[in-house]
Amino acid sequence: MDLTTLAATSAEPTGFTGWVISVMEALGSPGAGAIVALENLFPPIPSEVILPLAGFAASQGNMTLIGAILWTTLGSLVGALALYGIGATLGRDRTRAIAAKLPLVKISDIDRTEAWFAKHGVKAVFFGRMIPLFRSFISLPAGVERMRLSTFALFTTLGSLIWNTVFVVAGYLLGESWYLVEEYAGVFSKVVLVLAVLAVVAFIAVRIRNNRRGGPAAAQAEEAPTVQFARVSAEAPTEEIRRLR
Repeated sequence: MDLTTLAATSAEPTGFTGWVISVMEALGSPGAGAIVALENLFPPIPSEVILPLAGFAASQGNMTLIGAILWTTLGSLVGALALYGIGATLGRDRTRAIAAKLPLVKISDIDRTEAWFAKHGVKAVFFGRMIPLFRSFISLPAGVERMRLSTFALFTTLGSLIWNTVFVVAGYLLGESWYLVEEYAGVFSKVVLVLAVLAVVAFIAVRIRNNRRGGPAAAQAEEAPTVQFARVSAEAPTEEIRRLR
């Protein structure tokens, strides 16, 4: 049974699923990789549909299982590198300038985020590739912070390989029932989305409460820049200190 027969005998696929079927039939494994690359650039495109369907296609001989896994992982890397490039082009200074104009966002929030990413960036990239929504967005701060490109590519590939393998193999083993993977994975995606929304709501509520308690003076004090002292020369510290006085 080929993919077109599946569309006719199983539950009617959505327009997007029908498009995925046509691309995979026409291009095989490279087509699956191209769609996954788009999924990285446009998170609303669900990998929970693409990957199991690629596994089913492999089970029907439209592509090999190894080919499906390797090409979808390559697609994940290509999409992630594109977003990394966008983050790198945007840069740290522009990101801070944009954040300064956003309501309820403070420069100190950016400082804490940068410090966190500097400490946990590798783990964030690796595990982020296995979390819906964050799969794409984690590439942006990596680019902004100019994480070493080789490190970013390595852990993006490893995380994507695990995620893609699980879904492709599940679709391969389930065969015509590949859509069950989408249903269960959809529940996981909704849980993550709800948690993300709750986190945003909690952040906004806490920030509004703190602003009301502290007032404008407290907000200005928090945003006041740290006093920058002149750099003391290591060669003549005593003389430099006298000058500072």
